[in-house]
Formats: sequence, C-alpha cells, structure tokens
Amino acid sequence: MFRLNGKVAVITGAGGIICSELAKDLAGVGAKIALLDLSLERAQAATDVITQAGGDAIAVEADVLSEESLKKAKDSVLNKFGKIDILINGAGGNSPKATTNPDQTFFDLPVDAIKWVFDLNFMGTVLPTQIFGKLMADQKTGCIVNIASMASYRPLTKVLAYSSSKSAIVNYTEWMAVHFCQNYSPEIRVNAIAPGFLLTEQNRFLLTNEDGSLTPRGDSVIRSTPMARFGRPDEMSGAVIYLCSDAATFVTGTVLPIDGGFNAFSGV
Repeated sequence: MFRLNGKVAVITGAGGIICSELAKDLAGVGAKIALLDLSLERAQAATDVITQAGGDAIAVEADVLSEESLKKAKDSVLNKFGKIDILINGAGGNSPKATTNPDQTFFDLPVDAIKWVFDLNFMGTVLPTQIFGKLMADQKTGCIVNIASMASYRPLTKVLAYSSSKSAIVNYTEWMAVHFCQNYSPEIRVNAIAPGFLLTEQNRFLLTNEDGSLTPRGDSVIRSTPMARFGRPDEMSGAVIYLCSDAATFVTGTVLPIDGGFNAFSGV
C-alpha cells in the first residue's frame, strides 16, 4: 500500500536538505526520481546518493520562477522516464534581507527582498503546478504535495514575507485540490505537509548562535514544542510517502503538520 513502484516523482528544490532526503526515501520505496534544483551541482550530488544505492534518478537544472526553465525540465524528465505521476513542490525558503532585526525594522525591509521570498515560496509552487500539473490533467491522474509551514497557521515574528507566503500555500493547496477534482479528475490529489522547526541553512541564523547555542528565538521554539527538540529532515519522509501512495487515495486538500506538537500546544 505504501510502495511507489513504477511511479515517477518530480521534486523541486531537490538539492536542499529536506528535499534531498525526501528524494532518497521516495526512491527507497520504488519511485523513479527527477531532482530539480537551481543548482545542478547540488541536484547531482543528491542524485548520486540515490543511484549509488541502486535507485533510478536524474538531476535536472530548473528555476521554479521561470516557465521556460520548467518546460525544459519537463521535457528532460519525459525523455528519461516517459511520464510524471508525482510533483513535490519543495523549493522555498527565507532571506535575512526580508527578516526584521534590531538593525532592520519593518519600515526598512527592502521591497525587492519581500517580493523575492514571497515569489519563491508561492509562485515557486504555482508555476511548477501549472507546468507539471497540466500533464496530470491530461492523463487524469496524479499527486501533488506542497510544503507549508508552522508559519502557515500562525504568523511568526520577524519573517513577514515567509509567514505570508506560507500562509498562502495552505489556501492554494485547498483551492487546487478542489479545482483539479471538479475540472479534470478526482484521481488528481493535492495535499501539503507543514514541517515544524528543523535546523536548515535558511533558518539556522535565527535559531542558533555561531557557537551552536540557542538564540532566544530558538529557545522559545523548543519550549513551545512538546517533544522539546527540533525535527530532522528524514522525519518528513513518512508523511510524504503516505500522501503519494495508495494509502491516501481518499485524501486531498489537507495539510499535515509534522511538528512535534508545536501547533497543538497553547503554551499552558
């Protein structure tokens, strides 16, 4: 029920910490993987891990904010695998330039930085869905998994653009799930996961000091997480495998938190 034998999965942002782990674990349950990343070098490094373990994967350079780049990537995937069954919209992140701090108030945030973060997270999900989702609409079947966040449920301090864009992902996931079912096929499912707090290159500067100790923000996260720790990238994989598999054939338009209880905790 949880195997993905014969399925072809496209993963954007696949050179990153979380998505490279997703790629490896999806390959481990039988999927063929196309790892898309702005950095072909990073995508190839993650691809090599899969192929060396006996999996079937290719690295493809792709910019999730460029239709032309995504169309070229689609052609590369089809030339290799002949079809696309799964799309994981993993590209996203934040920028220090779009983050408030004692030296940069809300009134100082550069407009370009805000737009960049919002576009990366939101349009970087919409555009791949347009390009790869069209194939699913034509074949009347498919599965899409988006990446939401704890910031989707409650606005997190300091990260205006990130919080706003990840909040939009939840609404978009629900909208897209209904749209595909009503207009193309009920066999096309759209869901999302909402990771809790993991230490990644995008947020490490917010959560830890240079010596590895927790910042006040990192300490607050741990105190607000009932499991009292940060999550690991590999802990995202089980939920994604579930959502992509036949175990979730009646699941669409849902967002699954993987957060150690953070979203359930009131602080009391």
